[in-house]
Amino acid sequence: MCLGLPGKVIEITSSEEYLGLVDVGGIVREVNLNCVAHRQPESLVNCWVLIHVGFAMCLIDEQQARKTLEILDEMQATESRADDDH
Repeated sequence: MCLGLPGKVIEITSSEEYLGLVDVGGIVREVNLNCVAHRQPESLVNCWVLIHVGFAMCLIDEQQARKTLEILDEMQATESRADDDH
């Protein structure tokens, strides 16, 4: 099973290599933006992307991203409660 995480592009770190910093729920990581580079990398700042193994796989809309992050938070809370029960 593959899991893609939504993140917001906050900065381009290398236009030549299509690398940028992406915020995923408060954690910032450098991500390869080549798969979504249909335009200049700088135009991707503030866009939401779906990330898998360090690559932005596709652009997604903000509503979809926030809903996915909400569901992931709920899953984590459920898992924490289950751990507390044991």
